[in-house]
Formats: sequence, structure tokens, C-alpha cells
Amino acid sequence: MNIKNNLILALDVMSESEAVEICESIKEYIDTIKIGYPLALAEGLEIIKKLKDQFGFKVICDFKVADIDATNEKICDETFKAGADAIICHGFVGKDSVQACLDMANKHEKELFLLTEMSHPGAKMFLQKNADAIAQMGVEMGIKNYVAPATRLDRLSDIRNIVGEDAFIISPGVGKQGGDGKKTLEYSNAIIVGRSIYESQDPKSACKNLIESLV
Repeated sequence: MNIKNNLILALDVMSESEAVEICESIKEYIDTIKIGYPLALAEGLEIIKKLKDQFGFKVICDFKVADIDATNEKICDETFKAGADAIICHGFVGKDSVQACLDMANKHEKELFLLTEMSHPGAKMFLQKNADAIAQMGVEMGIKNYVAPATRLDRLSDIRNIVGEDAFIISPGVGKQGGDGKKTLEYSNAIIVGRSIYESQDPKSACKNLIESLV
């Protein structure tokens, strides 16, 4: 997935009108957005196609799919039919559940991102100790896209070493959570930024300044 300026906007707002206003202000700087449960639950899956049609963005659905294989299959199928270009799934649920997501992505000719480790402090309790094994599982399954944290560069580096240089990694945690965008891009292919942009009084300037800081 080619991502303009190596920047994905995490659009975790609660209404279509706010989403459109933010996207309109920064559309010249980005071409990829990440939609999670907040916006999808508030406005329905229809919001995916609406934003794609209006702005031409690629849409990654961050649903962190983490159920049994049969349920994962249904979640991914509906998400891709709604227009998503990619979906994020958890790896801790094991190979069979992840395979269901991968199979559905392949069926729709879309992309799957495997979440190895999250960016918040609580991820250290349970997820971090298994993140390397999750990444290795992904490699063995032939998965090419991964999510790994910008907030812990040592862990991001470890995951990069496991998945290899040809894998595509996107990293949340830059901005409000304390991750450094420029340092993150030494290991990642793109950073995910939300609140630092959409909570700004001037999202356009915030986005422009962030991109300039990555050079």
C-alpha cells in the first residue's frame, strides 16, 4: 500500500460532518485514513464509501478483529463489501482466526494488517510478551502488512527484524501518546496520527507541520 507522505490519519471522530470537515482541510497532504469503531458505530459502515467517494482516500478499518474464525470471516466480509481497502486484525487469537481474515482479504483482493503489539501502556501487561511470536506467525502465514508501536522503538525494531525489510509496517502512537514520527519511520513505512491533527484548532497546519518534521 502506497501512503502519501508516510502519514495515515486516524479519524476517530464521532460524526460524519466532523469527519468531512477534517478531511476537507487536510486532503492535499494525505491519501489514506484509518477508521475505527467510534466513527463506524456512530455513522454506520456507509461512512467508508462516503469518504472514499468524496475524497478518493484509501480506507483502513481498524476493527482489531479478534474473534473465532467463523465470526472473523463475517466481520471482514461486511467490511470489505462496504468499501474498505484494508482491515486490521489481532494476532493473539491464533492462526485459525487470523487465517479467516486473510482468506477474506484475498477473496476481496484487499489487504490485511496483522496487529502485533499496541501502543498504549497496558499492552505491556499481556500483549507485549507474545508480540514476537505473533509477528513470526504472520511471517509463516505469508502476511505482508503489520501494525507495531511507535511508542516503543526497541519493540518496533524487534518486530521489523522478525517480519523483514520487505514487510509493510504502520505505527500508531505518534503525537499525543508520545511517539516520535521521524524516529519511527526509521523502522516503519508509515505513521498513524489522530488526535494531534483532528483535535488541533487548525488541522491543516498541524498536518503540514507534522509532515515537515519528518524530513
